[in-house]
Amino acid sequence: MSSVTTKKKRDGLPIYARIAIDIAYRIVNDEIPIGKKLSGRSLMSSEYGVSPETIRRSMALLEELQVVEVQENRGVFAISKENAQRYLERHGSRDENRTLLIRMQELIVKKEQIDRELFTIMRQLVHYGERFAASNPFYTYESIVGDNSNAVGKSLSELAFWQKTQATVIAVRRSGTINLSPSPDFKLEPLDVLILVGDQETRVKVETLIH
Repeated sequence: MSSVTTKKKRDGLPIYARIAIDIAYRIVNDEIPIGKKLSGRSLMSSEYGVSPETIRRSMALLEELQVVEVQENRGVFAISKENAQRYLERHGSRDENRTLLIRMQELIVKKEQIDRELFTIMRQLVHYGERFAASNPFYTYESIVGDNSNAVGKSLSELAFWQKTQATVIAVRRSGTINLSPSPDFKLEPLDVLILVGDQETRVKVETLIH
């Protein structure tokens, strides 16, 4: 169904003129070839969601502009792409600009609604995070193995990592790759990012061990 179906007089032009513009576009774009008979008035009124009288006025306007020809007892035929183009140049661009402005206003309203919803979700997440932190003494944090760390080249078991820190290494990020649940034999390299779980005291112990 044409985009003009639900526009009606909302954009300033009467609906019959908008339908005429739409049909002119279809003739220019060869959707309706020159010499082709247009759909009947009843079918077009159903397509555009308007009365047959509105379609009759659209056809009368296009006939006056010599875009179509209304033949008695035969129907309406497209007769001139050039006249259709001239009609669009006079009225189509103005109408399309108005349509774009209205669409932009609609998108702005939707964006404001989305922003409000995102803010509400963010506030809820912060609230849930605070509740979780208050009820859970453990938290997740990261620590980076420096180039000169004495942990470089040593495995977690060699460092007695858990025994000295009581922190659990749940993953190691290395060159964009995540190594989940590294084994005790996992050897550390410079710039490895350790992802750990523990309380506040374990963080100090980890920093002391690897730095």
